[in-house]
Amino acid sequence: MRAPLADRMRPATLSDFVGQEDLLGEGKFLSSILSARPLPSLIFWGPPGSGKTTLARILAAETDAVFLPYSAVLSGIKEIREALANLSRTRAGGGPAASRPAILFIDEIHRWNKSQQDALLPAVEKGTVTLFGTTTENPSFEIRNALLSRSRVLVLSPLLSSDLETILRRALTDADRGLGKPETFLAPEALRHIVAVADGDARVALNALEAAVAIAEHKGLSEVDMGTAEEALRKKALLYDKDGEEHYNLISALHKSLRGSDPDAALYWLARMLSAGEDPLYVARRMIRFASEDIGNAAPGALQMTVAAAETYERLGSPEGELALAQAAVYLATAPKSNRVYIAWGKATRDAETEGAAPVPLHLRNAPTRMMKELGYGKEYKYPHDFADGFVPENYFPETLGRRKYYEPSEAGHEKVIADRLKAWWGGRK
Repeated sequence: MRAPLADRMRPATLSDFVGQEDLLGEGKFLSSILSARPLPSLIFWGPPGSGKTTLARILAAETDAVFLPYSAVLSGIKEIREALANLSRTRAGGGPAASRPAILFIDEIHRWNKSQQDALLPAVEKGTVTLFGTTTENPSFEIRNALLSRSRVLVLSPLLSSDLETILRRALTDADRGLGKPETFLAPEALRHIVAVADGDARVALNALEAAVAIAEHKGLSEVDMGTAEEALRKKALLYDKDGEEHYNLISALHKSLRGSDPDAALYWLARMLSAGEDPLYVARRMIRFASEDIGNAAPGALQMTVAAAETYERLGSPEGELALAQAAVYLATAPKSNRVYIAWGKATRDAETEGAAPVPLHLRNAPTRMMKELGYGKEYKYPHDFADGFVPENYFPETLGRRKYYEPSEAGHEKVIADRLKAWWGGRK
């Protein structure tokens, strides 16, 4: 049985690799690292289909290293230890293989727990192997510090649309490894649709192309048209361009539906955007902004909800993670609204930019040394915890500015509680 197109088209050399110019461009890290002996341990961090595994394999091949590939999903530490023991015996026996460097490749290394990762340390520290690991998760949170401190983290980005177009055309026309079709077999609009839905993931794009060509051949079609591409992807091409006017129209419609407290309309526009191939994390970022700009302290949980929805999507992906975004959208639409923090921040920013660098009053300054105390730093500062209710009237503004009032909470939701509290503390003071 022939391997899937995505595996057949995997580049074997850096010159064949498409994308990641920040790493592979002339004078960049990966283009110059091949002169290093031995190679440093590397953690390849990036989204699915961005080329993490491919780059790891290419580097190993071009340095003539012994390549020991494992998956953190399928393999355990026992297998790794056995492989390292076999490597040690080979080296002890001498011969040409004994002098070759060894690369231990762990795909999805973040799937291993801390103890499993710790078990790799001795071999990495002794230089028995160079560690290559791939992860879709932030290494700062998922990889042991001891391993990270001995590795370089390479950050890969989703492939550009132009990169995916190059990869698809190459796979379509390659007679040996690809599909052996003329470039005209894939209609331009079908190509654009596959690229848009793949959203930077080469594996998704190649799988879709392979399925679309198979459908076209089965139906006796002379080309892969838009309908065939939609059938292969099971995703209809909606009127949408992530870089064009419709992109901004739809996000505006979502934002205004949330602000207008219509959860049903918000769900519709969210579904329109996601179905058309919008980056779900872009939508999540816009909802996080909305939580601060249009809800603020009227419902403080809105910010937590939207941040949690973004993190949930990052962990689950589509389609499971989309439900968390829908939950957040309904929460935002039905929450009490207030833009008072947004307005207050604008006022404070304008004063900070136009009123000059007013000096900090002496009573608000820190006084860690005797000289500072003698100069009056911190003098007559009133410590609020020494007073009833933990509050004492005090001026916290520069003397040249005088007290300003930026934040005026509304009567909506939790802001009414804040308004009552501020009134009890400060009264009508300006």
